[in-house]
Amino acid sequence: MTSMPRDAADDAITERFIGFRELLFSVVYTMLGSVADTEDVLQEVWLAWAARHRSTDAEPVENARAYLVRVAANTALARRAELSRRRETYVGQWLPEPLVASDDDVSGGVERAESLSMALLVVLETLSPLERAAFVLHDVFGFGHPEVALILNRSPAAVRQLATRARRHVHARRPRQRAEPGVHAQVTERFAAAALGGDLPALLEVLAPEVTLWTDGGGKGPATSLRPVHGRAAVAALFMSVAETLPQGLDIHYRRAGDDPCALVFTGSSPLAVVVVDLASEGDRITSVYSITNPDKLTGIR
Repeated sequence: MTSMPRDAADDAITERFIGFRELLFSVVYTMLGSVADTEDVLQEVWLAWAARHRSTDAEPVENARAYLVRVAANTALARRAELSRRRETYVGQWLPEPLVASDDDVSGGVERAESLSMALLVVLETLSPLERAAFVLHDVFGFGHPEVALILNRSPAAVRQLATRARRHVHARRPRQRAEPGVHAQVTERFAAAALGGDLPALLEVLAPEVTLWTDGGGKGPATSLRPVHGRAAVAALFMSVAETLPQGLDIHYRRAGDDPCALVFTGSSPLAVVVVDLASEGDRITSVYSITNPDKLTGIR
């Protein structure tokens, strides 16, 4: 049996990788909450994948999906240590980098988009790296405990314990029942119009009494507070003061960030902020506001 020409073999290797890239991106992004770091991890996975196939001594890969997810998950775990070190010197609050869909891509181009809500990603940041990996692989992407055990090089019993502990923590912080998508989008638009337009009565109408505001400017973009702001009166007062200082000519676009409707605030052609709100599981009141203004986290938005 003759082997394929080198170019044809390289093309086949590349096509197989591309076929799993969407899954790999989703897994790694959900583990890291950073688009830039996810792309770096996928580059490392690609290099490992290509090197494995070009090595004359390596065993053939029988299950490409399992192999690639294992390499991606473990590379992402190694990357988390670097992220943790960067967080130690980060200015102010840190929020996950928003994964904003383009105008003509309502899905955002990722698998299991329903898992990529900002609120869930924020909760996942409170887990240990292994708890997060076990939860993401099992609860979000549906890998069985034996598969996750092989991926993470842990026993099935240890993985089951990690996933159970993570699930308990996530469900305590994040309601299982979410607001209806149409209502979520409408409230997002009402909030953005009221907050940026300085309409205090309209803003108070959409905020829940226990609302919390998180802002992430990273010391580079406008941030309204270095710490979370709690309570309807405090959050509304802060947005009223911000509205008074906003420049003229701001544009608001409405798209999706992961699974959430979001408001994109542009000054000219440059993105100024991505704002995501989270609603109570029942009703149309906002319980959380996430505002990302760090320009390093907005570079992919057009």
